[in-house]
Amino acid sequence: MSSFNGLGMNLGNLSRLSDAKTRSISPENFSGEKGKGGMSTDGPAKNCARDLGVGWKLSPLVRIQAGEEHVVADIEGPGAIQQIWLTPTGNFRFTILRIYWDDQEHPSVECPIGDFFACGWGKYAQVSSLAVCVNPGSAFNCYWEMPFHKRCRITVTNIAEEQMVLYYQVNYTLTEVPEDCAYFHAQFRRTNPLPYKEVYTILDGVEGKGHYVGTYMAWGVNNNNWWGEGEIKFYMDGDQEFPTICGTGTEDYFCGSYNFDVGKENGGYREFTTPYAGLCQVLRPDGLYQSNTRFGMYRWHIMDPVRFDSDLKVTIQALGWRSGGRYLPLQDDIASVAYWYQTLPSAPFPALPDKDYLEII
Repeated sequence: MSSFNGLGMNLGNLSRLSDAKTRSISPENFSGEKGKGGMSTDGPAKNCARDLGVGWKLSPLVRIQAGEEHVVADIEGPGAIQQIWLTPTGNFRFTILRIYWDDQEHPSVECPIGDFFACGWGKYAQVSSLAVCVNPGSAFNCYWEMPFHKRCRITVTNIAEEQMVLYYQVNYTLTEVPEDCAYFHAQFRRTNPLPYKEVYTILDGVEGKGHYVGTYMAWGVNNNNWWGEGEIKFYMDGDQEFPTICGTGTEDYFCGSYNFDVGKENGGYREFTTPYAGLCQVLRPDGLYQSNTRFGMYRWHIMDPVRFDSDLKVTIQALGWRSGGRYLPLQDDIASVAYWYQTLPSAPFPALPDKDYLEII
């Protein structure tokens, strides 16, 4: 049992002891150092604890000014992030989460915070999955294991024009990391609108060995009728015109069926959230200014990772129906987050869209 390194645990090995060290970073212990929590004497809640003194919740949060980056964590490895809890105020699309591994200068995770946690439309949606949980009212929880050999740096940047407040807790372990552990990546993209007869690219430009573990999509529909006939495709290890993996439809990939539709008499689209897949959000028109239907969907490849040896590209078609029983290439508002593990170095991401392009209108 002494060889157990204390990375991921489950009910089958929860009783096994290890020499791994548990640490946690929050505004009450910015460094995560042993015995250094709750020592603040001048935190933002100092006045609330004025009758109680040091140790009584003086520093539960940080305020991030407009345009400011806050370093959430800067950890010397080896070790692994095991859980992240965040609850931000403000516009979820205007809060950017970035994670850097080891000595790499560009981030391996770069996403608006809502999209990373499967809430891409700036509104709360219950998510009850193994990898991500979102609980009332803006409690974002991540359980993706993120091992690193040398260093982990996590930042949150406020690109809004107003100050935001952030509560957070990053729980991690300091332990030896096996050489065959890959690095967690997550990349955001948005195309609005999708050009006519073009496919939507979820991910491309990936070079290295790894496995793809998840997709989140925020899909805004700009036409009437069903919108999810399009197929997802995985091009890997030199695939050119044709992919190795080709799905059969959008709702099929997200583990639903027949339009996610339980009949108009039963409310039509039916939201669901499960350990590995979900239609976690349906925003319906209100008959006035909210004129489009918008969807949030996730699919975690935890039990069925898509493995690649040298390269990976992932696309999905946007297809509806037109007259004559023909497919209609859609021009929808589509955003996505791709989640995968791979070796370093990894390629720099395409530039994140500017604030106006990110904005949900």
